[in-house]
Formats: sequence, C-alpha cells, structure tokens
Amino acid sequence: MGQKPKKTWQPPFIRPQSLGQLNKFGQRANRGDYTNEFAGVPISELIACYGSPVFVTSETRLRENVRRITGLFKSRWPDVVHGWSYKTNYTSAICNILHQEGSWAEVVSQFEYEKARSLGVPADKIIFNGPNKRRTILERAIAEGARLHVDHFDELELIEAVAREQRRCVDLTIRLNFETGFTEAWSRFGFNLESGQAHEAARRIALSSHLRLTGLHTHIGTFILEPRAFGKAIGTLCAFMREIEENSGEFIDVLDIGGGLPSRNALQGIYLPPEQAVPELEDFADAICDALRKGTAYRVEQGRALPRLIFESGRAVVDDAQILLTTVVGTKRLPDGRPSAILDAGVNLLFTGFWYDHQVKLTAPKTGQPTDTVLYGPMCMNIDVLRRSVSLPPLVVGDVLMFGPVGAYNNTQWLQFIEYRPNVVLIHSDGQHSVIRAAEDLAVMNSQDRLPQHLAGPNVAHRGSQKIWPSAAE
Repeated sequence: MGQKPKKTWQPPFIRPQSLGQLNKFGQRANRGDYTNEFAGVPISELIACYGSPVFVTSETRLRENVRRITGLFKSRWPDVVHGWSYKTNYTSAICNILHQEGSWAEVVSQFEYEKARSLGVPADKIIFNGPNKRRTILERAIAEGARLHVDHFDELELIEAVAREQRRCVDLTIRLNFETGFTEAWSRFGFNLESGQAHEAARRIALSSHLRLTGLHTHIGTFILEPRAFGKAIGTLCAFMREIEENSGEFIDVLDIGGGLPSRNALQGIYLPPEQAVPELEDFADAICDALRKGTAYRVEQGRALPRLIFESGRAVVDDAQILLTTVVGTKRLPDGRPSAILDAGVNLLFTGFWYDHQVKLTAPKTGQPTDTVLYGPMCMNIDVLRRSVSLPPLVVGDVLMFGPVGAYNNTQWLQFIEYRPNVVLIHSDGQHSVIRAAEDLAVMNSQDRLPQHLAGPNVAHRGSQKIWPSAAE
C-alpha cells in the first residue's frame, strides 16, 4: 500500500466551534448554498465580459417592481403618480426604464434637475425638492414649468422674486414636517406644523399675487417599517389641507407622501430576517389610501374633486433589481481565530454596507464547514468592512461572491477613493446585456484636473527657483 501524503504544517490558531445549527434568532448558517446566475445570465459570463467587481441590474425586475408598486396604489386611489427618486440611482438607463413605465422624476438639486431634462423628461413631470435651489436653476425651472416643492422661507422669497421678474404666477407645494408618533420627525426639512411655520408659509403664499398654493408634501423618513406612520402622515396632511381651503379659499390638488418605503434588505441591529421584519407593500398602500379616503370624505360630500396622490419611492423599486459581484483577492486568519477574506469591492462601492447586512451568496459550490467569517474590502482604512459576521464555507482567492439587494443609493453614494469605480451592467429584458455606466480609468480621473503651466510637462522637481530635471539614470 502507498504511503499517505504528509499534511502541510500550519501554525497553531484558535478555532471557534460552531455546530451550524439554528442560532437564537432562528437563522441557519450558510451551508454552501449558491447561485450561479442572475436574471438568467451565468455569473461566469458576466465576470468574463465585464471584470470584477461589477454591478449588474435586471431590466425585467425593475419594470416588474415599478408596475407592481404603482399598481398597488392605483387600485386603491383614482389619481396616482410615482415620482422616481433620482438620488436613489441616477444611472441614465435605469431612469429611462422607469420613465418609460410612466414614472415622473423627483429631483433634489440642480444636477438632478438638469439630468432629468437631458433625458427628455418634461418640466411639468419633474418634482423639484431639496433645500438648495439656487437662483439660476430656479429661473430655469420656473420658466419651464417644473413642480416646485418649497423647503424654507428664504427659498419662498427667492421664488416669489423670480416669479415677479418673469411675470408669472407659480403653483407651489410646501413641504411639512410634524410628529407622527411612530418615527423621529425630520424637522430639518420643510415647515414645521406644530410651531406654526406651515401656517405662516401658507399665509405668505396666499398674500402673494405671484404664488399659488396647490400642493402639500411630507417625507417622514427612510426605510419606514411601520405602515401606520404613513397613515398618520396622510391624516395630518388632509387635516391641514381642509383647514387651508376653508380659511383661504385655496384649492389643494396634490398630496405628496414622499418616499421611505422599505426594501427586503437587512438593517443592522434588527435580528429578524427581512422576510419577517419588513411589511408587505400592500400594507403600506392600504394604510395610505385608507387614511386618504377618510381624510378627503368632506370633498366627496361637497362634490369636489379628489387630490392627486404622489409617492416618491426609490429603494422599494430598484434595490432588489441590482446585485454586486466581487472576487476574493486574499484571505487571512484573524487573531481570534476567525477566517476573513479581502474582496476587490469595499465600502467605496457598497456604501450602504455601513447600515445593511447585505445578503451574501456563493456563486459556485463550496465544500467545508461554514464558519463565522469577516469580509473586508480593499480600502486602506479600518472601517472598510462589508460584513462583520457571515457564515460561509472556507473561501479561497478567485471565489466570486454576490451581494444583494444593492440597487438603492450605491451608484449615487459610492466613493472615488483609492480604486476606480467599476462597470454597471444591464441585463436587458431579452436576456442580452450591456454596460450602462463604463468603468473609470486614469483618463476619466484626470479629465477634471487642471495643471498650472509651471507644474505641467515632464517629471520636474523645484528647489526654490532652480529647476531640477531627473537624470537618465533616475
């Protein structure tokens, strides 16, 4: 009989023991389950075509998501508009898919307004939010007929001044903030209701011959997990609407509930899995529309038209339509005995890793006992951690991992820090795929740099006024 091969010596280390059973939160360890495709396209094909890391978006899922969420509201209220939140993901192809599906553009800056117009969105289908609207962009937005949402009194005065100069009467929506009893009030945005600011804003608009109050807006927060919070917000808007109409004779034709609807992502600090922690979208649609019917019953009695409902959802539409593929570039054993892996994508690309425990999937079968593993990114900073604890079989260099959902806020909040930003790819509805945002390279990064004349040219060093040229030997 042949001799058994000798085992390779390893230095001693501490190995934490895990039986891989249900933990106290009812979640099982990852026992090597994997997925080798996304939206019908093999992961290996995507990596071969576009490199790693790479963001991959499903056009089919995106269209299905917006149709479903819009349908939920339209089946419960007669006049509904979805405003696509540009700040969630303003990749042009993604925006245009949603505009093809009938979504308006909800923007919060000059850049986003100009982006929406460049994509062909009519100004009257742009909802212009945000606290920083400079005169130049307000002049354009007012001239083009965009829908302005007012954030503060200084902005209100500026809008009135521009409207006077253009000899226009501008329809306005004012943003309100107030207590719902369910979420922390976002009091930095809009006019506070309890302090009387909202009433004062409505009064000033009523007194102006160049302004007309036609809409009310609120945005109570982000990733809201309690549908009743939206119901309370709608009830408050409706009560204020009735008060304004009765006291001033103004007619409010739009109520904008903002965004904040959650996706099936895993917020850090919430132990239940998203399937249990996140309510169904139907629950939010019910809460909002039930409160809307109750709050507008007086209009039905008076035979008056019902207001249009606008909701500005971003995350719930795009989050699960996109994944991030990333490759293991190194492994380490930590001092406490846990294994760790270094990936070619970090918080520079997955900024939401700071507050989500994104689901991590293997993209090929793996053997070995699943173990509590730390996943690091490639950044030279200690906070570059994509998962502080995830149960995975032993990883090796070249393994590809899938993170998802990642479609919300990562392609807008990502950082150009140390590494180039990678390709963003779309899998078309017919199964074909293409780049919708090209990876950066040195030419892209240097394109905005401007070198003064005395710093341009070959590698030149200065010592005082003496010019020192490197020698051939150097």
